[in-house]
Amino acid sequence: MKSYVVIGLGRFGSELATRLYACGEEVMAIDMDEQLIDKIADRVTRAVAADARDPDVLKKLGVENFDRAVVAVGSDLAASALITMNLKALNAPFIICKAHDDTYKDILEKLGADRVIIPEREVADKLALGLTHAGVMEYIELSQEFGIVEMQPIAEWVGKTIRELELRTRYGVNVIAVRSNEDTIKIPPDIDAPIPEDVVMVMLGQYDMFENLKKK
Repeated sequence: MKSYVVIGLGRFGSELATRLYACGEEVMAIDMDEQLIDKIADRVTRAVAADARDPDVLKKLGVENFDRAVVAVGSDLAASALITMNLKALNAPFIICKAHDDTYKDILEKLGADRVIIPEREVADKLALGLTHAGVMEYIELSQEFGIVEMQPIAEWVGKTIRELELRTRYGVNVIAVRSNEDTIKIPPDIDAPIPEDVVMVMLGQYDMFENLKKK
């Protein structure tokens, strides 16, 4: 179990905090609005009405002891920047910030945020991936760079073997499983067996790799 402090309980912050708690994680939620705190109090480990722009408040709450700190005050750059600097000064292990746009993102990264996300863009990217990449069945993000994809083989792969295609060398792809239409799964796959047209390949690779495959 990991511990999270989520600062800012707008739509994004509230949803994130409650989902993390539902997944069994320890979550402390912070916001200045007492009404928002009251709404979420029974859906997180601890909910505190406080001003996270005050470094003494964060220190008293022990935010540096949490595994992850999420700054979800995405529409207020001044507040996000100040809170991020406070967290850095307290040596918070890992800081994630929500940003409104690329300008916010650049500033927060320069202030020391370990990861900055623009939620609308990330959702749109994943939806676009599923809608436009022929054969992509499911995408699971593992990090900012890597993910697991279920997809049908592209035309030039059919009838060839995984070894012959040298997918790892050519595309940076690792095929970790192959699923047939009968839902039988081979883990690991037979790299010397010809790839049929009617299978689903479970692949691990870089996010950018999918853009390369789209062009095939």
